[in-house]
Amino acid sequence: MIGERLKELRTVRGLSLRELATQAGVSATLLSQIERSVTDPSLETMRRLAGVFGESVSSLFSAPAPPSVWISRPGERSLLTAPKGQVGYERLTAGNGQLEVLRAVLQPGQVSADEPRGHASTECVYVVGGALVAQIAGVDYPVLAGESISFDSRLPHRYMNQSQAPTEIILSVTPPNP
Repeated sequence: MIGERLKELRTVRGLSLRELATQAGVSATLLSQIERSVTDPSLETMRRLAGVFGESVSSLFSAPAPPSVWISRPGERSLLTAPKGQVGYERLTAGNGQLEVLRAVLQPGQVSADEPRGHASTECVYVVGGALVAQIAGVDYPVLAGESISFDSRLPHRYMNQSQAPTEIILSVTPPNP
């Protein structure tokens, strides 16, 4: 699905694999593999590609006309994979361009990003189980199971599991961002 959408966006804009790869700062081989569904792109690659197209990351998942009703089922969800050693996210929304809801499990010591990053959205993170540290604008906010934290995500931020047990979170972003 991501591969088909990527190829559609690329061809509509008249870009070759090499041209898109250069603009996104990735290899043409990787793009070819993504388009053929041989490999899944990392979250960073998704952000780069979305940035080239001037689209949100969620637009890379969406069909031209997203459904008005969509059921998210385990085993059928798209995955956003982060760079090695970082968090992978399971998409819980259909990608209508207005709201992105993701589920993730951070293992002990895992972080969502090497460095805090900001983007033009609003985020809310609900901790389903475990304990999370939300680092926002250089301040660490502990968030426990059953609690949530909401903030202006233009502030540089990242999520960390500094505990000895896995932490499950539900992350909502509106509007979705590249």
